[in-house]
Amino acid sequence: MSKKNTLLLFVLTLAAFGIINTEMGVVGILPYIADHFHISVSKAGRLVSLFALTVSIAGPTMPLLFSGINRKKAMLVVLGIFVVSNIVSIVTANFTVAIIARIVPAIFHPIYFSAALTMAANSVHKKDASKAISKVFIGVSAGMVLGVPIASFLASTISFQASMAFFAIVNAIVFIATWALFPSIPVKEKLSYGAQLRVLKKPIVWLSIIAVLLFNSAIFGVYSYLAEYLKTVTHISGNIISFILVLFGGANMIGNIVGGKLLAKKPIKTVFIFPFALGVVYLLLFFIGQFTWPMAIMTLVWGIFAGIGANINQYWISSAAPEAPDFANGLFLSSVNLGTTIGTAVGGAFISVLGTQYVVLVGILSLVVSIIFVWLRNYMNRPITQLAK
Repeated sequence: MSKKNTLLLFVLTLAAFGIINTEMGVVGILPYIADHFHISVSKAGRLVSLFALTVSIAGPTMPLLFSGINRKKAMLVVLGIFVVSNIVSIVTANFTVAIIARIVPAIFHPIYFSAALTMAANSVHKKDASKAISKVFIGVSAGMVLGVPIASFLASTISFQASMAFFAIVNAIVFIATWALFPSIPVKEKLSYGAQLRVLKKPIVWLSIIAVLLFNSAIFGVYSYLAEYLKTVTHISGNIISFILVLFGGANMIGNIVGGKLLAKKPIKTVFIFPFALGVVYLLLFFIGQFTWPMAIMTLVWGIFAGIGANINQYWISSAAPEAPDFANGLFLSSVNLGTTIGTAVGGAFISVLGTQYVVLVGILSLVVSIIFVWLRNYMNRPITQLAK
């Protein structure tokens, strides 16, 4: 890979970090947001849920609408909107305005990630596309593992506004880097909206969407309650819980790299093995969850598989619709966000009815069902599968 492409990939990774910071960093400062706007924490949580819901709705549509626009210009528009929205969040004292300042960037969020993933894949030879995409996902993982504690630290030591300023500064840096370093990237062959939408007629696309939704439900349906699991099942202190959460995030980044390499070599085998391997991890979590050190070790392993899963999700949908890469990446973003939403809701229901320890059943059940859709896609599209081996 040339030095120029390496630099562009780094900027894309930093951008993923900044955008995910804006999305997920709010999780760590909900109590401070509640105090600032004089509302309940549950109401403040709408800043998280509405962002994710908006992304899942805008996922397929916005990349489609922007598919003919110069990618550099589209990226600058999105980054500019993120910077402005964060500034609005700093200065407003009205919670409704704060909600709007979250929904607007969420609408444009899929445009950037769709373009970034397509650019990463196109920056290298086709056989190395999965490795390049995995580097962008490192930024996503870093945003999750570093964004939440950094935002929480700034809010607790300075103010809620300091956290929002951090989000704005990171996105502003990426805006400047994109403007200065990226060449103009016009779309060489603009696909018509009809040509892109036609991929939805392919059974392989729908089988892939459902499998990805289930994969993400399996991961985040359990991960969303990891802190609660460590507190009530493993019975460990808050400081150790924080350490294990950071451990999970670091392992996630390792998984991104491993996933990119595995998909570059044996994509179909990697996807087939994934639900079985993660299922074993969940079974072990269920039986050893009360032991601190075994739980910490299994969380490390789990984090690696979660990172691999992120790469699998993008590959599984993009490879189903290679003729419309931007639209496919939009479908990917929508699928993973819906999977997260559904998995988290079902996980909460399991905890309410059965208890916290049984939240891992959400992951296991999601994986069992996902195997059916992975097998169906492979069976119904064997010529495509042969090409992907």
